[in-house]
Amino acid sequence: MRALIQRVTGASVTIDGEVTGKTGAGLLVFVCAMPNDTKATAQDLAAKITKLRLFKDNDGKMNLSLAQTGGSALIVSQFTLAADTSRGTRPGFSGAGQPDLAKSLYLHFIASMKQLDIPTQTGEFGADMSVCSTNQGPCTIWIDTERP
Repeated sequence: MRALIQRVTGASVTIDGEVTGKTGAGLLVFVCAMPNDTKATAQDLAAKITKLRLFKDNDGKMNLSLAQTGGSALIVSQFTLAADTSRGTRPGFSGAGQPDLAKSLYLHFIASMKQLDIPTQTGEFGADMSVCSTNQGPCTIWIDTERP
């Protein structure tokens, strides 16, 4: 799986003019399932994200995790994280997981975050969404579970 994580002071997802998910201080997490991903991949990614030390401690150092701060997460599916831009000027997305697999793993990732006691809201898989966020730092992290 691939994830793009942003430390935010707030973020929201709007679909057809209605806010369907939002978070205050915490993480905005864009996720993309890849063809070889499994439920174990989704669980491992959720565990890693909740433990990443991305939040400042009392000394101003990034030393606290989402779980330690009591922050929340807004999770948005984003197949474009699988974009292949190696040829031409139009990205290809054939490297993304097929929709049925991707939706299943997206939902499993969300469930895994909730099982780790992270307050979680979401976008809607496959929907045309508007995402609004205030990135804090800025702090943006890319994770690809297939890379060492």
